[in-house]
This record gives sequence, C-alpha cells and structure tokens, in this order.
Amino acid sequence: MTNTYGAKSTTDEVLQGIDLTGKRILVTGVSAGLGVETARTLKAHGAHVVGAARDLAKAEKATAVVRAEKNGSFELIELDLASLKSVRAAADALVKKGEKFDLVIANVGVMAAPKGSTADGFETQFGTNHLGHFVFVNRIVSLFKPGSRLVNLASSGHRFSDVNLEDPNFEHTDYDPWIAYGRSKTANILFAVEFDRRHKAEGIRAVAVHPGGINTELGRHLPPGEIEKLIENVNKNRPADDPFQFKTIPQGAATTVWAGVRAPADLVGGTYCEDCHIAEPENGPGIMAGVRAYALDPARAKALWAKSEEWVGEQF
Repeated sequence: MTNTYGAKSTTDEVLQGIDLTGKRILVTGVSAGLGVETARTLKAHGAHVVGAARDLAKAEKATAVVRAEKNGSFELIELDLASLKSVRAAADALVKKGEKFDLVIANVGVMAAPKGSTADGFETQFGTNHLGHFVFVNRIVSLFKPGSRLVNLASSGHRFSDVNLEDPNFEHTDYDPWIAYGRSKTANILFAVEFDRRHKAEGIRAVAVHPGGINTELGRHLPPGEIEKLIENVNKNRPADDPFQFKTIPQGAATTVWAGVRAPADLVGGTYCEDCHIAEPENGPGIMAGVRAYALDPARAKALWAKSEEWVGEQF
C-alpha cells in the first residue's frame, strides 16, 4: 500500500476505482489551488463536498470546475479562519444542521506572511493555520462519523521550527516569517497526533500530510527571488541528478486524498505523510523528505492542545 503511489501520482490516479457516492466531505480553502482540486476530484468520484472559504465570491468562480463534474454534489459555506467569531459561527451552523461527515480536510493555509495578527490578536500564520482549524474542527467533532478521518495539511516547512508554547505571537522574539510558518505547520501535525489519540477509540482517525512543493497562491507573500533561493537551498541537500521539481496541483493534492480515502485508516492514523506514503523520521539539515521527531512527540501534542485551549478560551 505505501509503495503503490508516489510523488508523481495525481488525485485521479489515487482515487481510480473508488466510489464515494453517499460520502460527505468537508474541505476548507476552496477558493484556489489544492482546495479546489481536492474538492473537484472528490466530487468527481461521487461525494457530496462542502467547501469552506473566506471569500465566497472568489470561491464561486474558483469552484466552477468543481461544479462542472457530473458526479456528486457541492455546496459552499463561509469560513474565515483568521476570525474565531467566523469560525464559531460556521461550526455552529453545521452542528445545527446535524449532517455528519466521513472526512474533514483542513486545507487552508497562509505561508511566510508579513508580521500581522488575526482578528483575535494571534500571530497571523499560527492563528489561521492552527488555532482557526483547532477551534473549527473541535466544534464540529460531533459530526464526525465512526470510521471518519481528519486530514490536516502540514508542510515540510515544519522543519523550520518547533512550536513555541511560551511566545506564540512573537512578543518577545524577533519575527521571522519562515519560523512563524514552521511553528504553524508543526502545530498542524501535533494537532493531528493528539486528535487521533483522543478519538481513535471511536473509530475516528487523524493524519497530517505534506502536499509537496507546488507553485500556488500560497507563495503570494514572498518577495521576488525568494522561491528561487529556497529551491537553491533545497538542492544543496539533494543529489545533483535529482534536483527539486515543482509538483502539479493534481500531484500536490494526491497525498491528501490518499491519506483521507485510499490508505487504510489504521496505517496512517497519527502519522505525517508525503508523496503518498508515511514519512520517515529525519532530523538532518535542510528541507528534504521526512518528519522531525518533535512534530510527532505525543507529549508535545498534549501540551500544545492544552495551551491552544487556554489561548482560545475554550475546552474540548
């Protein structure tokens, strides 16, 4: 199973032969890139997809390709993960409807953003990428069916930094956009680890995934030349005959649907996956394949959960 698909597999290849008719799947961030492709391929295989987006007008245009698929069905809901008021309103509306989910994909993310704050005063990347999803997912946990899964989109960028539980908002630390991104992506993994531990007895599993390097809107905050500099640094740690190459968007979304649908739940639950397989521990230099040990540390995951509850003023 772990070797059947790889870095160049696409969403349609991973889902070939799978019928998702009758399945309900929620995907955050369906206004561009990976979110749109993820929603498209799941609907194409028969699922009812609920797409969440901050800007509904933008999402309506972006998801025309999703609606064009003949199978399945699709709807949009409003969700701004940088505002806990919006997060709670969206979650409460879903709970009120009471329609359960087979899969929830926490896809939204911001990367290397300038120093800023969410509506609730949290550092933008940590507040959006982690805390927004932390509150949203936990508020709708009653809608997870037995046998359902949570897929958190993380990144190899988790290798930039562990979480900082004492100074999450850079109040006593010089701000670095990549360190902030790394903290938020490590948090995405740790959230999956602890969510999986808490809910696996109910048959609900969670997994974090790295989609790979894809040239999408995620890089909109980067200054000119930054992508080229990152690729140069990555290639220093790769064989000369195997340089870094961007994935296509269907290749980038493949690990999400592999971990959420194709792979056995007991295989991937509580893990970090990349290139349609479970990542190996890797603590060497550079941004290469693998996962740093601190991102899967169960004690660290519990500590982050407790701190996250404290920061958002809500216990789950």
